[in-house]
Amino acid sequence: MTNRVALYLQDKHPIRDGMRYAQLAEAAGFEAVWQAESRLVREATVPMAAYAAATERIGIGSGVVNTWTRNVGLLAATFSTLDDLAPGRVLLGLGAWWDPLAAKVGIQRRRTLRCMRETVEATRRLLAMERVTYHGEFVHLDDVEIDIVHGDRSPKHVPIYVGATAMKMMELAGEIGDGVLLNYLVGPAYNAEAMEHLAAGAARAGRTLDEVDRPQLVVCSLDRDRSLALDRSRELVAQYLGQQPHIMKASGVDESLLEEIGRVLTWPATPEQIEQAMALVPDEVVQLITASGTPDECRAKVQEYVDAGCTCPVLYPLGDDVSAMIDAFATVSA
Repeated sequence: MTNRVALYLQDKHPIRDGMRYAQLAEAAGFEAVWQAESRLVREATVPMAAYAAATERIGIGSGVVNTWTRNVGLLAATFSTLDDLAPGRVLLGLGAWWDPLAAKVGIQRRRTLRCMRETVEATRRLLAMERVTYHGEFVHLDDVEIDIVHGDRSPKHVPIYVGATAMKMMELAGEIGDGVLLNYLVGPAYNAEAMEHLAAGAARAGRTLDEVDRPQLVVCSLDRDRSLALDRSRELVAQYLGQQPHIMKASGVDESLLEEIGRVLTWPATPEQIEQAMALVPDEVVQLITASGTPDECRAKVQEYVDAGCTCPVLYPLGDDVSAMIDAFATVSA
């Protein structure tokens, strides 16, 4: 097992509980806590600030904010502000979002690779405290800077991680990212193709794969009651395989099952639809794309992702006893 491990929090737990989990993770040797922002449920930067204020050493990442809903100037200013709170600890995870959600709130996603490239390039320059003029297809800056008057104007060291699932975005991550944040609900076999494309992108920038950090989100449902652990994951698996096309495609799950789930679920799904979809998902699919089961089973599955190229598992705890999961993956004695 790698000695690197991180925590991923979404919306299952209250933010004040998340602050406590961040403290526990820091004490257990975890290197970062990443906050989700994907569905319309919890914005990332407010809980990130809470976790930063409650801790002293652990990294604080967005997993991930998107390129469409924040103007690049505000994006850079927001992460500069977070760096003021937790200097040198902030990680900017940036993704391309997903449909149909984006379309339902009036955003027309197009040329997502170009948008990502421009956003990363401009944000990086702004965080370096440059005065930036940038005229792209999506990013337009005219003599803009992070306008700090009374504070420290030295460059902000905020690594940018490209959240990638499809292989063209994976190549771009290898080319322009400080790292890539690999997605969850994919099998370890997915990583083999991902590593090839990351390496190809890195080569375009004169780098090697080893120079690209590769943390990966991993759903972790840990419980000594194995059936309970699997059922927790089954609910999440059913929703994501039925609603998020980029994850469906990358999951490695049989196309006929995906179609069957898709016929049951709409977005947003009703509780009844989720229950119907869960009944379609067998244990072997749950265990293919999540780390679910007993502590030993979860550690073994996470090791599969590490062996397949992940540099730091970012564990998404589904159980109510988050401290038990943290203890199971602790890298230092508490």
